[in-house]
Amino acid sequence: MEYRTLPHLLIRNAEKFGDRRHAMREKDYGIWQSFTWREYYEHVKYFALGMAAIGIRRDDKVSIIGDNRPEWVWTELASQCLGAVPIGIYQDSILKEVSYIINLSESRVVVAEDQEQVDKILDMKDEMPCVEKVVYHDPKGMRTYDDPMLLFFPDVEEMGREFERQNPGYFDEQLAAIKPDGIASICTTSGTTGNPKLSMLSHTNLLSMAKNLGEVDPKYETDEFVSFLPLPWIGEQMMAVSSALLFGFTVNFPEKPETAQENVREIGPHVMFSPPRVWENLAATVQVKIMDASAFKRFVFNRCLPIGYQWADFKFQKKTPGLGAKIAYWIAYQLVFRALKDRLGFSNIRSASTGGAALGPDTFRFFHALGVNLKQIYGQTEISGISCIHRDGDVDFDSVGQPIPETEIRITDDGEIISRSPSLFLGYYKNEEATQETVRDGWLYSGDAGFFNDKGHLVVIDRVKDVMTLRDGTKFSPQFIENKLKFSPYIKEAVCIGHERSYIVAMICIDYGIVGKWAENNKLAYTTYTDLASQDPVYGMIEEEVKKVNGALQEEARVDKFILLYKELDADDDELTRTRKVRRRFVDEKYSDIIEGMYAGKDIIPIETPIKYQDGTVRILKTRIKVRSFS
Repeated sequence: MEYRTLPHLLIRNAEKFGDRRHAMREKDYGIWQSFTWREYYEHVKYFALGMAAIGIRRDDKVSIIGDNRPEWVWTELASQCLGAVPIGIYQDSILKEVSYIINLSESRVVVAEDQEQVDKILDMKDEMPCVEKVVYHDPKGMRTYDDPMLLFFPDVEEMGREFERQNPGYFDEQLAAIKPDGIASICTTSGTTGNPKLSMLSHTNLLSMAKNLGEVDPKYETDEFVSFLPLPWIGEQMMAVSSALLFGFTVNFPEKPETAQENVREIGPHVMFSPPRVWENLAATVQVKIMDASAFKRFVFNRCLPIGYQWADFKFQKKTPGLGAKIAYWIAYQLVFRALKDRLGFSNIRSASTGGAALGPDTFRFFHALGVNLKQIYGQTEISGISCIHRDGDVDFDSVGQPIPETEIRITDDGEIISRSPSLFLGYYKNEEATQETVRDGWLYSGDAGFFNDKGHLVVIDRVKDVMTLRDGTKFSPQFIENKLKFSPYIKEAVCIGHERSYIVAMICIDYGIVGKWAENNKLAYTTYTDLASQDPVYGMIEEEVKKVNGALQEEARVDKFILLYKELDADDDELTRTRKVRRRFVDEKYSDIIEGMYAGKDIIPIETPIKYQDGTVRILKTRIKVRSFS
């Protein structure tokens, strides 16, 4: 048997490991529930046959929405076994986003985790006539539901067993018909400029990516991986599905998103891949914990961290540390870093990587100081998630490393990064025009600006459309400045503006929890986020953080003015994508009054704007935003 498709790899693993190794674990009611490779295969097989029993056939679309659960992955593989196409939807998507993806793909079945996700579908079923059945796998709160569209996941599996008795050769026939170059999955793009596009990825795309990544960043069947990032994201597909099936390691699912960090510590994963926001949040959490620690612990940490930074710099510069530096780092590691890595769940970490956006060099350096060998990955959904990575012993935080095997990368005359490999996607579903714009002569046009440095590493500057030019001709990357600002534990998000202007300004969102803690420690009273963000002591504290960043920037590209925004940027308000990337054009338009006020030289900008709360109510917010200037 050829193992050139994801379902065939599942069969290989079930035959190889049987009940001897765990394929998955899920924490439920405080207990880790395990599934062997044989159990994994049987759930996939009988759910596939159950879907066949309700009429799902080759090329039909199956949408999946919910938190990371074994049933999510079983549904994906079951769909592939039938030649149907799975499509992941982010679990926090609002109604219009859910209906857009389901209607565009014409999904006949939606597999929804629980009551919350089922309600999204049932509330809009008249707007989504393509949906015939909704399958749920968490029965809590579903007892009184009697809609004929609804089916319980185990009941569908039982229907599959009955279907097999009546059609004994059907499953093997469907497996034999799967083509490696057929569509294995549809992943949504981040949608920074509007509605997400649906990227069609084949089995060959996904498995060549996993194989080539594994050659430079090895994975083993004894590895543990914790799947806590949304499964619709290509990065999670890359690890929890493609690489897990190819290399046979164990995938662990947290009890709920809120316990993910605690569950990571319990498992102690060997492999971790997360976008920058996760690493930034972890770094901020460490800094906050240190602020709350005793004076002695703060003293020890503040003495050891510079030793860690020195050790990291030796690695980055490929220098051999002297005996004194080795002894100093060993002491710092024993005193601080080893316990800190354990607290973060990194005691066993071997492969730690970040991708999806640029990670600020300060965060990179911080984790290397702790002894975490963090590496940058670069890629897009359209090339199955990855085209470059740092090699071991060749980490350079200003770059994204070198191309993985079978991947070619070039820089166009306009400075745009283009690439091609066996992982290049099949195109956008129902969007031939966008496909032709993105893929030309077999090359993927990334939309990113970059260059190769003298080490042969790819350096990504920013999105081509986001690289900005000041009125005097100075070019700058807003993302680079924003990443430096976000290294501060007090700053959760930042948006820099300055294209064709005389200077750069920044809109900053404070981290409500951390700044709130700072306010309490400084006996500063506040009521809401808006109130806290408007207070002079908070402005003064953030001003010092911005000054630190400005000191590390060239003079022409420093932040000249900033404001503290009256609310956090939110994906539900279309200000961020579901992967937490800023929709820059939308933000520029929405907050144009504030931006123009800063450039008009105002010290106070009055705001009157509607605010929509989670319960759907709308209130008019009236506030006054202060402008801080360094000129």
